[in-house]
Amino acid sequence: MPADDVSIRAVDAADLPELVELIRDHARYERAADPRPDLQTALAAWLFVPRPQLHVLVAVQGDALVGYASWSLEASTWQAAEYAHLDCLFLRESVRGRGAGHLLMRAVEAEARAVGAGELQWQTPEWNDRAIRFYRRTGAYEAAKARFTLPLTGPSRT
Repeated sequence: MPADDVSIRAVDAADLPELVELIRDHARYERAADPRPDLQTALAAWLFVPRPQLHVLVAVQGDALVGYASWSLEASTWQAAEYAHLDCLFLRESVRGRGAGHLLMRAVEAEARAVGAGELQWQTPEWNDRAIRFYRRTGAYEAAKARFTLPLTGPSRT
């Protein structure tokens, strides 16, 4: 099926159970840890507030969510400006390669431009060749860096 049967819109509260399933599938796909058990409740508190810090767009085919993209604004010291950070972009296998990813990317780009972000940045696992090819086709370029994570929960490391 071509992308013309997929539409992009902002997530709404009724989408949360299906969105959480997509997020769990995304985590498994990226070989990551399972998302937190109360993810639906936690997302609602982040998304459906007067000034959300997290923004989610969903790809819809018929009555089903088939993908999502999430982004937020970040600050750049080097630019002394805000940029948009694409945290996640995930599509069900059934719609990959049919244009839905481009629709999601363009929708995120439009939202980021609308709030004045000067850039859109993201990362993907080095092994995800399909995603890397897709992102290159969007006109994006790679900026090689090593990614680090320092857990801030639990006892202090001091």
